[in-house]
Amino acid sequence: MNYRGGTSPKRRRLRIPMPDGTTQLAEEYLPATSRATPVVLMRTPYGRRGAAARLAGKALAERGMRLVVQSVRGTSGSGGQFRPFRQERADGLATVDWLRAQPWCDGRVAMIGASYVGHTQWALAPYVRPRLAAMCPGAITSELNESFYPGGALALDNLFSWACTLPGREDPSPRGKLASVVAFLRSRRSMMRLPLAEADRAATGRAVPFWQEILGHADTPDDHWEPAEQRTAIRALDTPVSMVTGWHDPFLVGQLADFTALTAAGNQTRITVGPWAHRDTAMFRATLADQLSWLSTQLGEATNERARRPVRLHIQRANQWREFDQWPPAHGFPRRLHLHRGERLRWHPPADGGVLAEFTYDPADPTPTIGGPMLRGKTRQQNNRRIEARSDVLVCTSDPLRDDLDIVGTPSTELTLDTVPGNADVFVRLCDVDSWGVSRNVTDGILRCADQARASTVRVPLSPTAYRFRRGHRLRIQLAGGAFPRFARNHGTGERPQDAVRVAGIHYRVAAGSYLELPVLPS
Repeated sequence: MNYRGGTSPKRRRLRIPMPDGTTQLAEEYLPATSRATPVVLMRTPYGRRGAAARLAGKALAERGMRLVVQSVRGTSGSGGQFRPFRQERADGLATVDWLRAQPWCDGRVAMIGASYVGHTQWALAPYVRPRLAAMCPGAITSELNESFYPGGALALDNLFSWACTLPGREDPSPRGKLASVVAFLRSRRSMMRLPLAEADRAATGRAVPFWQEILGHADTPDDHWEPAEQRTAIRALDTPVSMVTGWHDPFLVGQLADFTALTAAGNQTRITVGPWAHRDTAMFRATLADQLSWLSTQLGEATNERARRPVRLHIQRANQWREFDQWPPAHGFPRRLHLHRGERLRWHPPADGGVLAEFTYDPADPTPTIGGPMLRGKTRQQNNRRIEARSDVLVCTSDPLRDDLDIVGTPSTELTLDTVPGNADVFVRLCDVDSWGVSRNVTDGILRCADQARASTVRVPLSPTAYRFRRGHRLRIQLAGGAFPRFARNHGTGERPQDAVRVAGIHYRVAAGSYLELPVLPS
C-alpha cells in the first residue's frame, strides 16, 4: 500500500493491560507489511487521533514502522485516574514490556512526542531494559521543578491555564470538552483571585487536584515531584536522543540543561533550537521532521541522512541557522553593560556609587508582561513600550550599536539592591530597540529573594538565547518587581502564595555598579 498519495494508514484499537488491573487504550497505525517491525510509541493525554498522531502514523508507515498512540491513565477512555507528571514511569514500563511481547514487534521500541508526550519519554527512558532504540522528546525537559517554579517564583499563567483544561482530558465527551473551554476562558480573570488556592474553583467550579499540588509545593522544596525529575538518572542513559525546542518555549532552560548533562555523560544526543514558541505550528513541523530523521537513522532504515553537528541554532534577527559542537559555543566571550544614572547602559562601569534608581511595585496593580515563553496569548517578541512607560519599571538603554552584535548563550545580570520589605521578586528583561523606538523582548529571568532588606548583590540569569542586535539598534534592560500573569504576584506580605489574602507594596532601591553580562559570539 502506498501512503504518499494522502491515504491514511490502517488503524486498529489496542487494549493494553496494566499491572494494577486497569486497561489503557491505544491506536496502532499499521505499515504495509506483515512482518515484525520496530514500534514507535506515543503516550499522550491529548487523544489518539489528533493531527500529530495522524501525520506521524502516515509518515512512519511509509518508512516501514508502526506507531502506537496510547492514551495515558485516566484520559480518553483509559482506566484509572489522571495524575499529571506522577504516574508515567510505571505505566510506561508496563506498556513497553507488553509491546515487546507482541509478535508484530521486532523487539525495538522507540518513542516520540512533544510537551507532555515528551515527558512520558523522560519518565521511563532511564529505567527501561533493554533500552529504548531511540527517543525524541520535544519542547519538554527531564526536570520540571525549574519550569514550574522558575527562580523560586510560580509560573502562574502556564500552569493554571493548563490545569483548567484537565476536566476535558478526564472526560472526553462533548460536555467535558466544553467545560474545559469555558474554564480556560475564565482562567485569566481567576488568577487575580485571593487566595490563589480558590482560583481553580472560580474557573472550573471545583477543586483541581493538580493545581492544589502545584500550590502546595510552591514554597516547600521536597520530593513530591520526584517522578518528574530525571536529570540525575539521565546521566546513565544510553538511548540516542534528539531534541527540538524554541527560544520562546517555557521548557528551553531545562532542555538545554538536559543536552549538557547527556553530552557530559557521553550520550549520543543532538538538539535543534528555532525561533519558536511552544504552540507554534512551525515547531510542530520541525519536530516531526527531526523525529523522522532520527528514527530512520537509529532504526537502520536511512542510508543518506546528512551528518550534522550536535547543536543546531537559529540566530534570531540574523535569519541564519548555525551548527556547533557544544552548548554554549566554545568561542564566545563575556561583555558587560553597566547600569548608569539617567537610565543609561554603558560598556564601562560608573565612576561613582550610590543609589541608581528607585521604584515601587504594587501587587494590587501588578506589572504586566507581554511576549516571551508563554503557552497562550501574545508570545515570542512583542512591543514592550507600554510596559516600559510604567512608573514601576526601571529602564536603562544603551547608545546605538556601531556594528552588529551576536549573543549566543545565557545572559545574566548582577544587581546590587535592597527592598522594603525584604521579601521581593526581581524580574529582568533584555530588549532590542530598533531605530523607530520599538522595544522588543529578547530574553528575561526572575528571582524570588527571601530577604533583601539590606543592600546585597543578587545574580539573575536570563533564559538562553541566540540573537543578533543589528547595527543602529540599542540594548535595553527592564527591571521590575514582577511580570503578571506569567508569574504569580509577590504579595509583599511574606505569606505563602496559596494562602495570601492581602497585599502590600514593595519599594526597590537599585545601586550603581549593577550590570548585564552578555555571551558575545564573534561574527
